[in-house]
Amino acid sequence: MKQVTINDVAKAAGVSRQTVSRAMNDKGEISEETKERVLTAVRELGYRPNRMAQSMVTRRTGTVGLVFSDILNPFFPEVARGVQDVAREQEYNVFLCNTDDDPKVETQILQSLVAQGVDGIIILGSCLGAKALLEFADTYHPIIMTNRFVNHININQLIVDNVRGGALAAEHFVQQGHQHVGIITNENVSYSRVRRIQGFCNTLLQYEVACDDSVIESGAPTLAGGYAAAKRLLTRQPQLTALFAYNDLMALGAMRACRDMNLNIPEQVSIIGFDDIHLTSIVSPSLSSIRVDKYMIGVKAMTRLLEMLARPDAEFPWQEMPVELVLRESTRLVNPQNDLKSS
Repeated sequence: MKQVTINDVAKAAGVSRQTVSRAMNDKGEISEETKERVLTAVRELGYRPNRMAQSMVTRRTGTVGLVFSDILNPFFPEVARGVQDVAREQEYNVFLCNTDDDPKVETQILQSLVAQGVDGIIILGSCLGAKALLEFADTYHPIIMTNRFVNHININQLIVDNVRGGALAAEHFVQQGHQHVGIITNENVSYSRVRRIQGFCNTLLQYEVACDDSVIESGAPTLAGGYAAAKRLLTRQPQLTALFAYNDLMALGAMRACRDMNLNIPEQVSIIGFDDIHLTSIVSPSLSSIRVDKYMIGVKAMTRLLEMLARPDAEFPWQEMPVELVLRESTRLVNPQNDLKSS
């Protein structure tokens, strides 16, 4: 079957190729009657613009790459939805790419996206070293990164207020009377990991509550990783009455570990996660968490990418995402008169 071309549409509507282009791109400069005649011909003939031919003229492919570290993490679909909603409004297509937190895979994906000619790349949670990212940015523009500071003109950052999130969790535990508090965190050293621990521990120390390496345990940022890390930490430090988790998946894994160790939540162990994914409100007991507007991360990332494409020589400030503490059933007031762990 012969592919319909713009010439076929022009002939059927009795206009020039340029008029067809103006009608389809809503450029004005033609009458409404002519525009409607062209669009009617487009519909009747089933014409689809050739993206490759358009890109030869515009030097744009109408595509962007969205790279994330773990497709199984419920955090990322909400971000991706925000990216795609903005992209769709601007007639952009999005390539979704999963790295499994593997630097080699991430490098291959970035190279593949460049080879595909994407107009820009959004990276959620890069596991590449600073040197590799800087070398990539030397040859590609524009790039949006979340939760990672890399000083390069071609990179713009969108940062969650991780320090504030850690501080909010610590303040709540202190206000509830907890004096023995632990952390389960990502085994990979990342900007988010460092800043969340910093905000949490610094706040505890302000209230003269101990927070050092002895009450910190690392694991994979997954359900299984949180389970294993919590079990190790609570076995080693049985006096702990509260846990702050790197993310909600680790927190949910910690809740399972507590159940297997016959520790009641929140009567014996209070738990706070980070991200506020949808699972936090449907588990029992429901999980308290530091809420991040994941959809808005996607919206802001794609919007900034479009701004960088429109003004390639401009410098843009980094953006910060606020956080808030959402309290549910996994935290409670410590009652020294009825402490099940000491009975």
